[in-house]
Amino acid sequence: MKKFMQMLILVLIFLVSACSDDSSKDEENEDEDVDYREEMRDFVISISQYSKKLSPGFVIIPQNGIELVTLDGETDGPLSTDYLDAIDAHGQEDLFYGYDEDDAKSPDEDIQFISAFLDRSKDAGNTILVTDYCSTQSKVDDSYDLNSSAGYISFAAHERDLNAIPTYPDPINNENSNNILSMSDVQNFLYIINGEEYSSKEDFINDVSNTNYDLVIMDLFDNNQEPYSSSQIDELKTKANGSTRMVVCYMSIGEAEDYRYYWKDEWSNNSPDWMDDENPDWEGNYKVKYWNEEWQKIIYGNDDSYLKMIIDAGFDGVYLDIIDAFEFFEN
Repeated sequence: MKKFMQMLILVLIFLVSACSDDSSKDEENEDEDVDYREEMRDFVISISQYSKKLSPGFVIIPQNGIELVTLDGETDGPLSTDYLDAIDAHGQEDLFYGYDEDDAKSPDEDIQFISAFLDRSKDAGNTILVTDYCSTQSKVDDSYDLNSSAGYISFAAHERDLNAIPTYPDPINNENSNNILSMSDVQNFLYIINGEEYSSKEDFINDVSNTNYDLVIMDLFDNNQEPYSSSQIDELKTKANGSTRMVVCYMSIGEAEDYRYYWKDEWSNNSPDWMDDENPDWEGNYKVKYWNEEWQKIIYGNDDSYLKMIIDAGFDGVYLDIIDAFEFFEN
């Protein structure tokens, strides 16, 4: 009897293990069947439709992942018109400086490849916002000149952490006293999403308010993860010279961040099915299966969603990061 029970236990263990393996294989097979690029396009389109219904004129700006503008990912491929129609601009990092190393010129072949996609988006009516990472003054000048020649609006960030307002050039590139009412009016922008250098929201607001940037890209939260109020965002919509500008909110949709309001402590040891590996370059950022319904509900579509908080705060649009998450899953 004892031997029989031992054999029965072994059989049960084998069956449980086999079922578990089959379940894992089924999940892997399901992921392999995903069209990662199309799922990201659909995600951005849905975000656009939701936000523009609630706030007409709300702008949608995906950063990087520029290959999504064509259906086959080729520079001369057929355009994804639904995707292009859903967005108002494209953000691109490291185009002329910073691709391999900050303050270093990007490789010519990468510049040409990315520019070919950017030009197709620009020709479709979208504004191109380029963030180059360079600090040497001659390289900053070169970055602005190259982007201007290409028909792109640019920002030369002297810190990869995007935590401060550059002191050069002064005055800022293409400074103007125009009222900025749409993306087509924008001639320059400030990208500052890390508030670690500011002791309070008031200090941040004062610093940004004393500039004449046409567009400010910032975070919904300060460095203590306290959200900015609608009155504070409204205050930021006036340049130092008295004219109006646009204020757009950064939001990552391809990674979950463990310092955000939606993070649950148990995820650190027992992550949800839609969460994947930690980003080795950014501690606390985790790749997500962005096509998963649970993750998408965190991002948009309901009154508790991240995007609804951004809209309620009075931002003029959203700057979507980790659009290129499809590369992680493809590889």
